[in-house]
Amino acid sequence: MTPILVLEGLSKRFTNEDTQFQALTDISCTIHKGEIVCLMGPSGCGKSTVLRILSGLDTADTGRISKNNGKAFDPIHTAMVFQEHGLFPWLSVYDNIAYGLRMKVRKNPKEQIAQNVKALLSLVHMEDFAHSFPHQLSGGMKQRVAVARALAVKPEILLMDEPFSALDPFSRRELQDEVIRIRDVLGTTFFIVTHNPEEAVYLGDRILILSKRPSCVIKEIQIPCKRPRDLADLVMMQCVREVTRDVTSG
Repeated sequence: MTPILVLEGLSKRFTNEDTQFQALTDISCTIHKGEIVCLMGPSGCGKSTVLRILSGLDTADTGRISKNNGKAFDPIHTAMVFQEHGLFPWLSVYDNIAYGLRMKVRKNPKEQIAQNVKALLSLVHMEDFAHSFPHQLSGGMKQRVAVARALAVKPEILLMDEPFSALDPFSRRELQDEVIRIRDVLGTTFFIVTHNPEEAVYLGDRILILSKRPSCVIKEIQIPCKRPRDLADLVMMQCVREVTRDVTSG
């Protein structure tokens, strides 16, 4: 597989009034093109901080983020989906998805933007809700729109921070399947923070486990199961137990 992102020795210290704490001490890993990689670890270990650094919302104190050719990785090649969908309530579904295109590609003609938005609406099965507003949508539908909006700018890596944790179990599984389908259709690389071992094993090609603060990658687990996956499968159940044990003891 082709490496798309290489993290080497990332560290981050936060200062809060008179106190300081080391959030990350040595985050090193490689993400390959088209992978779904899940990041797990104890609460407060810095998982979201890693995503914020990759997205450009924060900066590392030390370390390097590069592409496979050794050049520095530009956060412009990422997009983020948060736990809260973050949709603009005054914009329709169509305009929420089109927003990033209008900001990033100002020279694109309206016809091209319309074509791209239509394709994304179809991709996330929201064609019939193009003119609806966020308050008219269910939680799962809002997250579909959030994913489509993130994909609109064609990121090399889609970062997701607990994207389905607020959803009911049925909507969560439906959106998990959508992530896998989108990866298969578009070849998008996903880097997902989750607290849920079952979700990580169901979604991930690999799982990276962080230690308690200050954090570093203490284990990498390759999920050996082919897709479609069944959490009732014995190998899957064993993977869930291993991940749960490692996160708990980390």
